Amino acid sequence: MPPKIRFLYEDNHVLVVEKPVNMLSQGDSTGEPDLVSVVKEMLKTKYRKPGNVYLGLVHRLDRPAGGVMVLAKTSKAAARLSAQIRAGTFTRQYLAVVHGILPQVEGTLRHYLVKDRKANLVTVSGQNNKKAKAASLTYRVLAATARWSLVQVQLQTGRQHQIRVQFAACGHPLYGDQRYGRAVNRPGRQLALWAHTVAFEHPVLKKSMIFTSYPACVQPWAKFASWFAPQEKANFKNI
Repeated sequence: MPPKIRFLYEDNHVLVVEKPVNMLSQGDSTGEPDLVSVVKEMLKTKYRKPGNVYLGLVHRLDRPAGGVMVLAKTSKAAARLSAQIRAGTFTRQYLAVVHGILPQVEGTLRHYLVKDRKANLVTVSGQNNKKAKAASLTYRVLAATARWSLVQVQLQTGRQHQIRVQFAACGHPLYGDQRYGRAVNRPGRQLALWAHTVAFEHPVLKKSMIFTSYPACVQPWAKFASWFAPQEKANFKNI
């Protein structure tokens, strides 16, 4: 049975949820449970709807990542939220645990990325590659141990696997990344990437909205539990 999805906010236009780790954002050929399908069934049951439920996927998270996701309950809301993403006014911040100690406490990573659709793999390329797309993000180190760093990441572009590829390219792959950090990650480790915060303008009410979520207090996040402020620790779920 697929896990129940935690709702962070809901009205007639927008639904903000917390995606569990290792769940697809949207259905694929595997037929495994995905966020959109599970939430649709939850809404059908909640409101006793006999027919289909509209639910627009505004943005995605990599399957092994968890955290805040925004869904649209109407096509109008979906179009307006997608326009905000294109305009750069729909912002997303992530938490990640990476290998090693970064040379700077704050910085910007800029690369050109090429996507291999058949292999579902993204690689760093030169600027002159016609298939390459510019990718940039900013980061801030929140805490560090002798082997790991907890970083907050702000995306400036939205390329597939961007955070994972860019940190790996700098020699600091994400904890548990079996695709881009296989050489330094033991099999079975969970990818330490969490969609921490989303901020956007409500597509109908036109008011600013911000939502925050925290990962479960398991490894490797538990290594940094002391970093979280008292008001955040209440949401730092212990399981």
